[in-house]
Amino acid sequence: MLLKPVYLDYAATTPLDPRAAECMQACLTLDGLFGNPASQHAFGQAAREVVEGARAKVAALLNAAPEEIIWTSGATEANNLALKGAAYLYQRRGKHIVTMKTEHKAVLDPCQHLEKEGYQVTYLKPTPKGLLDLDEFAAALRDDTVLVSIMHVNNETGVIQDVDAIARITSQRGILFHVDAAQSAGKISIDLSKTPIDLLSLSAHKVYGPKGVGALYLRKKPRVRVLPLIHGGGQEQGMRSGTLATHQIAGMGEAFHLAAQEMQRDTLAIKSLRDHFLSGLQYITNLRINGDVNHTVPHILSLRFEGMLADAILAKLPDIAVSTASACQGKGTEGSYVLRAMELSEDQAKSSVRFSFGRFTSQEDIDTALQAIRAVF
Repeated sequence: MLLKPVYLDYAATTPLDPRAAECMQACLTLDGLFGNPASQHAFGQAAREVVEGARAKVAALLNAAPEEIIWTSGATEANNLALKGAAYLYQRRGKHIVTMKTEHKAVLDPCQHLEKEGYQVTYLKPTPKGLLDLDEFAAALRDDTVLVSIMHVNNETGVIQDVDAIARITSQRGILFHVDAAQSAGKISIDLSKTPIDLLSLSAHKVYGPKGVGALYLRKKPRVRVLPLIHGGGQEQGMRSGTLATHQIAGMGEAFHLAAQEMQRDTLAIKSLRDHFLSGLQYITNLRINGDVNHTVPHILSLRFEGMLADAILAKLPDIAVSTASACQGKGTEGSYVLRAMELSEDQAKSSVRFSFGRFTSQEDIDTALQAIRAVF
């Protein structure tokens, strides 16, 4: 039995980077920056400086302006605020929304909620490789399409959508474009000064920051706003009320700052580890990759073991922390809806395991995982 399981579930959550933790610690106690950022006295203003400094760090990773960043409790709230907030505010333009069947539940469930309120939603099916067919997408747009929501990097397969191409289409049609970037921020470059994305959701705990904090990017030119879902003190330009959690925001800011500095190095190291991992599994004849590694981030690897149940495999790998699907999908009896949308059968979906790697994954972790898997096969 290992003293500590090998963690290969970075897509579910990343451990807090110690440097981000240090920034958070400085905002918690009496001798630190604990004040309410909305207060006018010295304690509040000191905390406000931390909040605005963190806002600038998050914006810098995206090449955006600090005032375009709205703090939320995470990507789930950011997705809800983007979808519902934009749909409600701009409903005079139309009540039709376009998204994909492979989106995160934090997009699909708000879409279903909006359908109950009279909106129409088109759920596009991906190609077998998980990609959006741009011709089908363009054909799905209507005169009353008000909003498009497409995930940048899929949380189960790592598939990267061509958000630049999608944004060009929506921009030409005057349609708002929302991107769930929870899994792409800090992994691949996002330049919002060049790509006309209108709303973009972020999560701290996917980028080595703390849980419980995220952000929504709202384009300033042309101006994009959302109807607030939370009312109160009017914080965050009136679009998201509530006392700001200075320590969490500080942690997110530092995490995004570190991502800007280390993204290229992290990605190269993780790709090397993923390739080594795949090389070590070549002897398994019933192993298949879900998606195309040429169109995925190296951090996420979805594998299926044909003819076997993933749950049974994981039961034999108690010292390797991996997932059978998104941590947010729950314990349903069906296989992953993402994989089934990619034309995998239910049995194939149930035979799939997601391995995900990160900044703190080591060569020893990969070798230990390979050794444990060899004991099963």
